Amino acid sequence: MGYGNYSSAAHAALTASRAHKSGLEVFAQRNCHPLMNPKGLKVRECRDSADHPDSLGIAFALDVTGSMGDIPHLLATKELPTFMKLLTACGVTHPQIMFMAIGDANSDQAPLQVGQFESTAELMDQWLTWSFVEGHGGGTGEESYDLALYIAAQHTDMDNLVKRKKKGYLFMTGDERPYPAVSRHHIDALIGEKLDEDIPMEEVVAAAAESYHIFFLIPDLARRQRCEARWRELLGNHAICMESPADTCAVSAAIVGLTEKLIPDLDALAGILSSNGFDGQHVGSTIRALQDYAALLKLPQSNYSRSTATPVGKWWKRLFE
Repeated sequence: MGYGNYSSAAHAALTASRAHKSGLEVFAQRNCHPLMNPKGLKVRECRDSADHPDSLGIAFALDVTGSMGDIPHLLATKELPTFMKLLTACGVTHPQIMFMAIGDANSDQAPLQVGQFESTAELMDQWLTWSFVEGHGGGTGEESYDLALYIAAQHTDMDNLVKRKKKGYLFMTGDERPYPAVSRHHIDALIGEKLDEDIPMEEVVAAAAESYHIFFLIPDLARRQRCEARWRELLGNHAICMESPADTCAVSAAIVGLTEKLIPDLDALAGILSSNGFDGQHVGSTIRALQDYAALLKLPQSNYSRSTATPVGKWWKRLFE
């Protein structure tokens, strides 16, 4: 997938047309859309084409449980065109975007929904708004983020990796801990594949990390207490604590630009954000969220204050450093 050209104007018009609509109006699905149902899923493809000779796969796995509906709504009514605009400003010329929706496989009706990699505004928007924002979750402090990692590791095929040995990007949004393992029973029930045993979370992270730069985006400082420590055990400074859900697109686009070495440092990033209409508060919150990741990349400290987060655990260093 991923054919066709992106139009910023068309995308802005799509989001503006529903800017004042509620989440229930924007996300009209009341069950899993048949085309996002992962049962029997083979592969989601990110392919080069004449229009996109240097494609780059970027996947968003959005937590759609009760406490996390604000990020999908922000993407659909305002922020997704901002993400694409910033990618262009950072020098990413041929991104292809895929959306997944994640819930709780122990309690939800549709805990795993999988879209396609797309390049056009209309198709990106289609898959995003086809998501069933179930709004439940299990209430255990854990959600089925492992399923997104399993799909990324086992059911995607990207030309950026195959042809150019360049990893894609997987951004998971959430405010809970992951389950300890991928359940073989969930994989059978949801996808129709037979596994001999459950896969520990560390192993599914390692498998997905062969193809993707993986990031877990915590929506705000208030929610970091219940999940940050575990995600830092798994991902180190790829666990990103934001100050607001509204920073999701700016932070994600900046991560791609920094990782691809298209942005030399955080002060240069601040300049890009400012020149693209971000006010000082939004620039500052974006930069602060990325201080620890910038340190991992050995970038110079910016003029903004450092965050207080410190990495926990050691095993992830072989994957991300």
